[in-house]
Amino acid sequence: MGRCVDGIRSVRGSNAPCQAPLTVVSYDGRAALLVVDLQNDFADPAGALAVVGAEGVITVANREIDAAVAAGATVAFSQDWHPEHTPHFARDGGIWPVHCVANTWGAEFVPALHVRGAVIRKGSNGEDGYSAFTMRDVETGETRPTELAELLGRAISRVVVVGLATDYCVKATALDALALGFETVVLRAGVRAVNLQPADGEAALASIRDAGGIIV
Repeated sequence: MGRCVDGIRSVRGSNAPCQAPLTVVSYDGRAALLVVDLQNDFADPAGALAVVGAEGVITVANREIDAAVAAGATVAFSQDWHPEHTPHFARDGGIWPVHCVANTWGAEFVPALHVRGAVIRKGSNGEDGYSAFTMRDVETGETRPTELAELLGRAISRVVVVGLATDYCVKATALDALALGFETVVLRAGVRAVNLQPADGEAALASIRDAGGIIV
């Protein structure tokens, strides 16, 4: 078949464009794609908590979004949506720099993202908004659900997860999905890690696998 160079298949006598890679998972009405925190502060190089390699995640996410929508699957997007002051931030006692403050550029989805589904905002009351399913009060440790589980309802049995970052919000979302009884698939090509420690991303994937998740 020849190889792809700049989008053209190099076959003698042919300038046929290369086919885009097909998704490695299948979607149907009982599946949901969860797109985690593909926001400017995480996915843009100028963001407050930019993750290395995020541009590759956007490409994979868009491919999966288009495939999921075409197959009639549910698509949901999580979005950090913090107040200006929260115990989540280092200046207020937490560990993270200020990021994804509500109604700012950093909290917006990256412009290239195909946002075609419900948006689940988290952390809006000062909680640790790691998981798309739950939020934890930093001071009391109490957790409460987001509206995601209710959105998925009983019709959904399998979720596919892509987004940022592997070792925090992706991990928390996948583990919560498993705890709620969903078959859970994480696309390795569709996630990237912060890696405060070099092996954090791989450790997160291992913990998901150990809990019964599937890493593709």
